[in-house]
Amino acid sequence: MSTATTSKTSSMTASASLTEIRARRYQQRKFINRLAIVLSLLAVAFGLVWLFWILWETLRQGLAGLTWATMSQMTPPPNEEGGLLNAIYGSFIMVSLATCVGAPLGILAGIYLAEYDSKSWLASSVRFVNDILLSAPSIVVGLFVYSVVVAQFKSFSAYAGIVALALLVIPVVIRTTENMLQLVPAGLREAAYALGTPKWKVIMSITLKSARAGVITGILLAVARIAGETAPLLFTALSNQFWTTSLSEPMASLPVTIFKFAMSPYENWQHLAWAGVFLITLTVLGLNILARLLTRNK
Repeated sequence: MSTATTSKTSSMTASASLTEIRARRYQQRKFINRLAIVLSLLAVAFGLVWLFWILWETLRQGLAGLTWATMSQMTPPPNEEGGLLNAIYGSFIMVSLATCVGAPLGILAGIYLAEYDSKSWLASSVRFVNDILLSAPSIVVGLFVYSVVVAQFKSFSAYAGIVALALLVIPVVIRTTENMLQLVPAGLREAAYALGTPKWKVIMSITLKSARAGVITGILLAVARIAGETAPLLFTALSNQFWTTSLSEPMASLPVTIFKFAMSPYENWQHLAWAGVFLITLTVLGLNILARLLTRNK
């Protein structure tokens, strides 16, 4: 009888010890969970503080320098009135043409990787190179185009700037297009093939149409990326104080003008630099919001 009582007592003691250990571990996990949540919220708050600070300074000083003259006059000499018209025009031309060159190439490459050849060594090599281009600093692309185009023709030009920006557009569009096409259900393709539809027709009328919003989003994100690039244009298009429509000459751009004016000691140039920062921020923000709106229901 005493042996049974002892065993029962031992079992109860072991059970109580196990319960106590579990309770202690639960409290430890609860504490760690709360600590992780607090640290995460602090990290988010830290990032948001700097973000709102940057946006506030951009809004405050950018609006102060934004006038009708800013949008309608050329970049001025020091301590004179002027605007950013030629820089805005140059950025618009180079970004637009770079998108027109890079986006079709990126879409075609994305279609090839997603629809025609997804597992071969060539596809793996293309993805590897594309990942390198995605993560490569833009100044490296600028130096490459400088050595290939500018140094060969011995002249800075808008053509070189367009090539550099197009090389930044292509990898973004390739990655987005491939990912969006892979999200299209295989059943749609199989149903079309069962009806005797050619592959090119399936891609154009079904898969690409189904992924249209995602592909357009990728293009918009690529445009948002190149809209504020300065380093590639410093080595390619350089800049120009005057109005020019010739793509074979140096051309002004908003990022390079902002860089030059912000580094200067002249107050009117600094005001124009803040106005340019505000314009670029507004453009990039608008493109990102548009991209979100296109994919909100997808």
